[in-house]
This record gives sequence, structure tokens and C-alpha cells, in this order.
Amino acid sequence: MNTLLVALGLMLVLEGLLPFIAPQAWRETFKRMIELKDGQLRFVGIVSIIAGLLLILLSR
Repeated sequence: MNTLLVALGLMLVLEGLLPFIAPQAWRETFKRMIELKDGQLRFVGIVSIIAGLLLILLSR
């Protein structure tokens, strides 16, 4: 459970870096993401999931 909380905390820190460092770039990226179709968003999601799983596997 502790590892899960640390992982969640790290994810939140990483998610917050771009809006903190470059809010305008984050806003523009978010606007472009909103304009994507459902299939395109799903593709981005599955690529993120696969990349995350690969990172987890490589870390072991």
C-alpha cells in the first residue's frame, strides 16, 4: 500500500510540473487534446499505459 501511495504521489508531482513551469504551453496542449476524436484519445491513452508498463518492467 505504501508503494502505491508513493507512486500516486510521484504521478501527481510529474503531472503538475508542466502547468507549473509552462502554463501557456500546457494550456495549448490541453486545447489540442480536447479537439481530438475519441479514437485518437484512446490511442494516446493506450500508448501511455504501454509506456508506463514498460517502465515498470524495466525497473525490476
